[in-house]
Amino acid sequence: MRSDVENVLLAGPVGQLAGATPRPVTRERVSAWLDSSGFTYAVDNDGDPGGIWHGRQFSFLVLGDEGEVLQVRGQWHRQATIERLGEILDVCNAWNAERIWPTTYARVRDDGAVVICAEVTTSLEHGATDDQLGQLLECGLSTGVMFFEHLDSVFPDPLQVAP
Repeated sequence: MRSDVENVLLAGPVGQLAGATPRPVTRERVSAWLDSSGFTYAVDNDGDPGGIWHGRQFSFLVLGDEGEVLQVRGQWHRQATIERLGEILDVCNAWNAERIWPTTYARVRDDGAVVICAEVTTSLEHGATDDQLGQLLECGLSTGVMFFEHLDSVFPDPLQVAP
């Protein structure tokens, strides 16, 4: 065991030992991951990549003064009326109480429509390796889709149900 510890210490920082050094997270790195994963996406006017996964809209945001925060934000493909806000908040709160990811919430637009969102936000002040970045992006997509599928089961689309 002592020789194993010495080998790790002599090899340098852990990132170098694994052959990957954390680097700052950028929109370009996010786009490179999307490209390498074979995903189709677009880039908005702010330079943020985003697209449709399992019928839901997702955006990949690099935030903070120095790009130290990564956020994967998804939006449910349906809207609700303001009268359903209490029910929606109950579903979001129950999800947030039982799970770490994604954080879920509802926003009320000026016209009274309720939009339901899911986010995975991570502080990456010291950067991330390519593998870490890929895991975070995959986590944001997969857990967001799981939440939206849960919403679909709680609030079935009336057009999907036979009369």
